[in-house]
Parts: sequence; C-alpha cells; structure tokens
Amino acid sequence: MHIRRILRIPFAAAALAGALTVSVAPAHADAPRPTIVLVHGAFADASSWDGVAAALRADGYRVVVPDNPLRGPANDAAAIEQVLAGIDGPIVLAGHSYGGAVITNVHDTDVKAMVYIAAFAPQQGEPIAIAMDPFRFPGSQLQPPALALTPSGSGIEGSVAPDSFNTVFAQDVSSATAANMITHQHSIAATALLEPSGPASWATTPTWYLVSAADRVIPPAAERFFAQRMGAHTAEVDASHASLVSQPGVVAAFIEQAAR
Repeated sequence: MHIRRILRIPFAAAALAGALTVSVAPAHADAPRPTIVLVHGAFADASSWDGVAAALRADGYRVVVPDNPLRGPANDAAAIEQVLAGIDGPIVLAGHSYGGAVITNVHDTDVKAMVYIAAFAPQQGEPIAIAMDPFRFPGSQLQPPALALTPSGSGIEGSVAPDSFNTVFAQDVSSATAANMITHQHSIAATALLEPSGPASWATTPTWYLVSAADRVIPPAAERFFAQRMGAHTAEVDASHASLVSQPGVVAAFIEQAAR
C-alpha cells in the first residue's frame, strides 16, 4: 500500500528539491539509475518536455522523449511500448495530460515507477470523456470555441484555438512562449477521448502525481481524485496545465523523487 503524502510546492525549484527528498529513502549506491521516459500529451509534441528533460539530464539521468501519436490510448501505448523495448534496465515512465492515459495502458516489467503530471489516470473501461466528468469536476475552460474541432480524412481532430491557448492551456507562460507552443501543437483524434481504457498499469506499479492547482484544462479536483484513487504519492504546484513548461525545475524534481 502506498503512503499518500501531500506537499504544497513553492515556486522555487531548489527549495522544492530539498523538501521533496525528506521523505524519500536514499538510493543504494550500487543501484542502477533508471532511464526516465517522458510522454507528452495532446496539443503538444515532445518539445513540451525540453526544460524538464534538460534538468533531469543535468542531474545525470538518461532521458528519452518519444513522439506520442495522439490517436487513442491503445494505439499510443503500443507505440510507447516499442520505445521501452529498446531500453535496458529500470524505467520511470512519466506522462502529462493525455499522456497519463497512454502510460496507464503501457505494460512493461521494466517500469518501476509511474509519474502523472496534471494527467488523466483512467481505470479499466473508463474513457477520458467519462474520467473528466463535468458534473463531478466542473471548471474546465477547454470547451468550444477554445476547443477547436476540425474534420479530417480520418475523422474529427481536436486542438486548442490559438487565441485561447495562452489563457486556457498555459496562462503562466509569456505570450512569446505560448506562441512557440502553438507552433508545436499537434491535434488529437476526437475518438481518443471516447476509447475505453485497458487494464490500468497504475494498479500494480508505484505512482506519483503532481497536481496543477491552477489548471484550467483538467480541474484540480479531478486531478486530486485521480491521485487518491491510485494511492499515489501526491504533491501540488501552483501552476497551469502546462506546469512542465512554466515550472520545469519543479516538475523535474518531482520526477526525480520517483526515480530514487
């Protein structure tokens, strides 16, 4: 059984790193460091992890940031599993936003810990559209017209409208940073939100969850519910949905807690 610890994280990443390590037992000197695999969510690409990946690499971790196809949890989890198959040794698997639904469907015996960053964590049979129940968890601002739905050859694609991106998705980054994020935005297949999740890997793997307390995409109450349901080690940061961009040092320090 996991012990659920809730920490209120300040904006200073250095202070956080010290606070987070208090409750973590020191790693054995001869234990191999895990490879950290970072899975991006919808409306983004692998570059959304750039700041976090740089911080982790500076601390000596090997970091892999694969592309997430954004087609559906089963399809995308299979793509991530192919990447994991090429990694030797223990793995810490982290997912942001929709990436949480993807890592939930990844099953690999080398994954020793899973980290959810403002992410969905569905249980078996639960689509994201049900997990993000607006009646239980009101407050998401990612609704039309901020959520743009566009027909494509394969169906309907969802994206964040450019004029809403900064205020809805990442209100704590500069307009210049938001503009750069928009150029890297990838749409998600609308059917991905309706696909029932498979068996949840978090049910048999140690988990960590970092709640974004100022999230305007996934209501913080929903994030806290996911974390509690998993029995995750939980912390909160006063950040937007894009905490990995606005506070990469904080996010990296939290992931390192799971990696120790």
